[in-house]
Parts: sequence; structure tokens; C-alpha cells
Amino acid sequence: MAAIYKQNWFKYAKNFTIGVGASIVMLGALYKIMSWEGGDAMITAGLVTEAILFALLGIIPPDKDYYWDKLYPGLGDAEAKIHPLTEGPVKGASRPANGEVVEGQLAGMLTELQGMAKSLGSLKALQDVDFSKTSDQMKAMNNFYTRMTDAMSELNASVEDTKKYKDQVAQLNKNLTNLNSVYGNILSAYKTMGN
Repeated sequence: MAAIYKQNWFKYAKNFTIGVGASIVMLGALYKIMSWEGGDAMITAGLVTEAILFALLGIIPPDKDYYWDKLYPGLGDAEAKIHPLTEGPVKGASRPANGEVVEGQLAGMLTELQGMAKSLGSLKALQDVDFSKTSDQMKAMNNFYTRMTDAMSELNASVEDTKKYKDQVAQLNKNLTNLNSVYGNILSAYKTMGN
């Protein structure tokens, strides 16, 4: 027979008593704060109950939390028959637990564990990569981009200078055309005067 503290009724009674004791402490505190009659007795009863329970919790070893019932529903129930995950527990079923189903489920778990091992291996490979030179490479790229930006600025300035030069050449050409026209008029007038 299992120890008394491992039985389900004891666990329920323990949780119930802790909840009720905490409620009494809360009500006692409320009564005390509001200065209502009986506050002293209620808070004392609640605190004594909680002190006893906390002492017991310190003495009783903690329950191990097994989550097998998520994989095999009904495993915690002695009367349940274990069936595939999709079927869940069936109480009083005449069909015995199927060894092939359990074996299949274990094979599925093994496959998943192998997949996880491969994923962990990939993470381990990333851990082994040497990133020590990355900082130098980033500095070199930053230097390259800075120089490229400077060159683009100079090129842009050069384009602006070229536009100004083109405008000046166009103005000079216009002035030369006007000057040629004036010179042509002077020559015509000179020829007319010489005749």
C-alpha cells in the first residue's frame, strides 16, 4: 500500500485545507483592518492552520510530476485500458492493451527524438562557427560604403560643375553669335562706306 501522503484523497484534503486556511487568514485580515468583532480569533485560527500546513509541506516529500498520462491517457487509472492516443482511456473495456500500439508509439517517439538530435547537431555546428573576423569584415564594409558615399558626393558635385560649365559655354556661344552679327554689320557698313 502506498504512503498516505501519496494517495489522491490526501492530496485533495491537503489542497482543500490550504485553501480554507488561506481564506480564513484573508477574512481575519479583513476583519482586523476593518476593526470588526472576531477579527483576532479569525486571523489567529487561519495563521495557525497555515503554519501547521506549511510545516507538513516541509516534512512531506514533494510529489514527482509525471506527465505520462498525456502520452498514454488513463495511465494513472488502474482500471483504464491503455489504447492509442486518439482513442483515450476506456474504462471497463474488454480489449486488453495492445502491445503493437505501444510499440508504434515508442517508435514514433524515437523518430521525434532523432529529429531533435539532428536539430541540436545543427545548433552545435553554428556554435562552432568562428565569428571572430566578422567585426573586421563589418568595419571594412563600413569603410567601403563611406568611401563610396564620398565618391558619389564628388561625382554629384562634378555633375553640378559640368552643368554650370555647359550653361557658361552656351552663354559664350550666344555672345559670340551676337558678336559675329555685330562684326558682320560693321564689315557691311565698312564696305558700303568704301564704295
